[in-house]
Amino acid sequence: MLKSMLASAIQSSMNFSANLFVYASLARMRGDAAAHYKLKSPDGNSVQRCDKKSAGKVWLVGAGPGDPDLISVKALRLIRLADVLVYDRLVCPDLISECRRDAIRVDVGKRPGHHPVPQQKIEEILCQHAALGRTVVRLKGGDPFIFGRGGEEMLALKSAGIAVEIVPGITAAAACAASSEFPLTHRDIADKVTLVTAHHKDERDRTDWRALASDGSGTLVFYMGLSSVATIEQQLIKNGLNPQTPAALVENGSTAVQRTIYCSLDTLSETVSEQQLISPCLIVVGKVVALAASTETNLQLTELQNRKRD
Repeated sequence: MLKSMLASAIQSSMNFSANLFVYASLARMRGDAAAHYKLKSPDGNSVQRCDKKSAGKVWLVGAGPGDPDLISVKALRLIRLADVLVYDRLVCPDLISECRRDAIRVDVGKRPGHHPVPQQKIEEILCQHAALGRTVVRLKGGDPFIFGRGGEEMLALKSAGIAVEIVPGITAAAACAASSEFPLTHRDIADKVTLVTAHHKDERDRTDWRALASDGSGTLVFYMGLSSVATIEQQLIKNGLNPQTPAALVENGSTAVQRTIYCSLDTLSETVSEQQLISPCLIVVGKVVALAASTETNLQLTELQNRKRD
């Protein structure tokens, strides 16, 4: 019994030493890129670049808006092949579970008012794993290039000499409109759609409200706008948009718990408060909202408008 235990311990020690040797050999073959890697923000300063021959590759992948069935075939294939999966809070858990059992999973999710992993740190994580020769998938809710900070991550990776590829995803505007059964554009009603972020880097509002409100023939879609709903309502009306313009608030769009609440522009903030809406919630303002297939739409709009007049 004792001899068996001793033999097992020796074998384990040998396996550990062998694994350590293999890892060290691989590190030397890759030029020990990770050990010497140091990331700086892509602000024009010099950046120590990885050896392209030894570095891996990063894919910035759009996971879509919430329904896992809306992900692209290419995105799903990459998730299943990834050595490292770096994902956001709004990515459906079903998609995360599609990665390999031995894949490294890194949660970098941000919540309103709580960002445990700063953006620069996320960029460092991507670069460091790629420097080890790994295949890295950065899985982002919606589309990486629509208010997803994908551009910043792409520039950081390119500055570090790391190969990067973008895989688009269905953005929330398209998905929420489709699942709520109204179009974003419609002949003779809306000939344009404008995507607007209500969240700014330094909390300074740079939105051109006059431009947004000047033309009622378009559809306005506000991302991350729930905490700024009063400002959205006031500024659009102040700058000339009809207060009776139809609006929709889509909470948890394209998921099993989606809620779509209809109102008019001048009851927007009141509706958010009464319905106790929570993030993620997309705000859509425009005449197309009145085309929603649900007969409930016009009833809700009429009720809210009459109550506002009273």
